Amino acid sequence: MHVEVNENFDVKNLTSFKIGGKIRKAYFPKSVCEFEEIIQKEDNIRVFGNLSNTLVSSDGYDGSIIFTSGMRNSNCSPKDGDFTIECGCNGPVAALIARDEGLSGFEFMIGFPGSIGGNICMNASAHGQCISDNLIKVKCYSKEKGVFELSKEDMEFSYRTSICQKEPIYVLEATFQLNKKTPEEIQDKMNENLAFRKSHQPSLAIPNCGSVFRNPEGNSAGKLLDEVGAKNFYVGNVKVWENHANFIVNLEQKGTSIEVLELMLKMFSSVKEKYGIELKPEVRYLGNKNIREAEICKILNIK
Repeated sequence: MHVEVNENFDVKNLTSFKIGGKIRKAYFPKSVCEFEEIIQKEDNIRVFGNLSNTLVSSDGYDGSIIFTSGMRNSNCSPKDGDFTIECGCNGPVAALIARDEGLSGFEFMIGFPGSIGGNICMNASAHGQCISDNLIKVKCYSKEKGVFELSKEDMEFSYRTSICQKEPIYVLEATFQLNKKTPEEIQDKMNENLAFRKSHQPSLAIPNCGSVFRNPEGNSAGKLLDEVGAKNFYVGNVKVWENHANFIVNLEQKGTSIEVLELMLKMFSSVKEKYGIELKPEVRYLGNKNIREAEICKILNIK
C-alpha cells in the first residue's frame, strides 16, 4: 500500500496561523487502512487535521505527523437524517454537504476551518450549536484496541474537551443524526452565522488561530482582555485583533511562534494581575521549543 509521505515538510501554509517550520516526516493517509498502517509502524507519532487551532514552532518539529485532511469521505441519508463523515473533512464543507441534503445541525461550522476530527476532539461549538449535540457514535483508533466505536456518552464531552484530550484516542469517522429542514432554511441560518462572525471574528483570510483563550466559567475571555486594554497589545509581527481582544492575527504572515507566545503571555498576565483569573489557552503548540518558549508554555499550561 502506498501512503503519501513528505520529509522535511514545510508546514507553514497548511496552518491557519501561517506560522511554522519544517516537519521531519508528514504523512497524508486517504483511508482508515492507510492510517492504521502508518500509526502501527511509527512510534510517538501525532495526529492533526488542518492545524486550525495549533501554533507550530517556527523551528519546526523533529518528529512524525499524520495529517488526516485526505480522509474526507461522507455518506448522507436524507430520509433518516443520518450523516456519516470521515475525520479529515473540514467543517464548512461538511456544513454545505448537509445543507444540500436538507440536513440541519452543522450550520455553526460554516465559518471556521476546523476538521470534523478536530472539532469532535475539542467539542467545538458556536451560535448555540455544538458538534456533540447530534452525534451518535464515533469510530476511533488506539494502539491498544485498534479500530473501535464509542458512543456519545463514551466520548465524555464537556466544554471544549472530550476523551480524546485525556487518552491517546484518534477520531476516524463520526455518525450524526441531523434534523430535516429545507436547504433554504439552512442557508438562512448559515448567512446569519457568517454575518455575526464577520463582525466579531477575523476573516479566514487573515492568518489567525481562532479564539486564543477559553471563556472562564460565567465570564468572557474577550471581555476580560478588552478591559485590560489587550486590543492595543502587539509583539513584533503579531497583534491582538482590533475588533475582538481574544484573537491574535499574524501581520503580513511574518509572525513567529515566539512572538505569539510572548503576546499570549502578555494577555494572560494582564488579566491575572487585574482580576486574579488565569485564562486557559485554546491554542495548542506543536514543535521544538527553545528555553523561552518552554518557559512560556509551562506558565500558560499549553500542551
